[in-house]
Amino acid sequence: MKDKKTLKRESIIQAALQLFSLNGFHKTTIPDIATKLGMSVGNLYNYFSSKDILAQEIIKYTSEVLGSKIREVNMMDISSQEKIRKIVEVYFTTAKEKPEMIEYFLRVYLSNREVFSSGCEGMVCVSGFITEIMIFFDDAVSSGELRNQDFFSAFGLFMGYLGGMVFLKGEGVLPKEIEYYIDDISRNIYFALKA
Repeated sequence: MKDKKTLKRESIIQAALQLFSLNGFHKTTIPDIATKLGMSVGNLYNYFSSKDILAQEIIKYTSEVLGSKIREVNMMDISSQEKIRKIVEVYFTTAKEKPEMIEYFLRVYLSNREVFSSGCEGMVCVSGFITEIMIFFDDAVSSGELRNQDFFSAFGLFMGYLGGMVFLKGEGVLPKEIEYYIDDISRNIYFALKA
């Protein structure tokens, strides 16, 4: 069971995640977040010493949430092709049910690298997600289902499809709900990566 302080930290992360995703990092202030939570600014600073630190904690949190879902897929006794479909489904479902998580990654994390340059060097703050994707690729290559290639090339292809579709969804460009595209996107990724 989580203690009171942990629960409060999580509620701050959730509120900030929503506000940063909706209004952007620079337009959202600590007083905005405190007001949303009905708490004082001073009390919020007891949990997070700066907006940048809070932003870093949010990306770690979203990475861990997505990483834990992909870990479940990695543990399934199914083919790599089926795992790709499940990972696409996880990502698209998250984009639909918790759009602020994906929006945060696309619109805050990738767009405000200066905020994440100290304390989140490289991929440290997204390691929960990246690690599980690496495990997926390692297992798929070991089983001979996917060809051996540079991780970043494979990861870029995979995330290009996922991020691109979620971006199009967010812009209101997709003519159908995002779930409609799971099979086609999964198949495209698989055929682009297979051995």
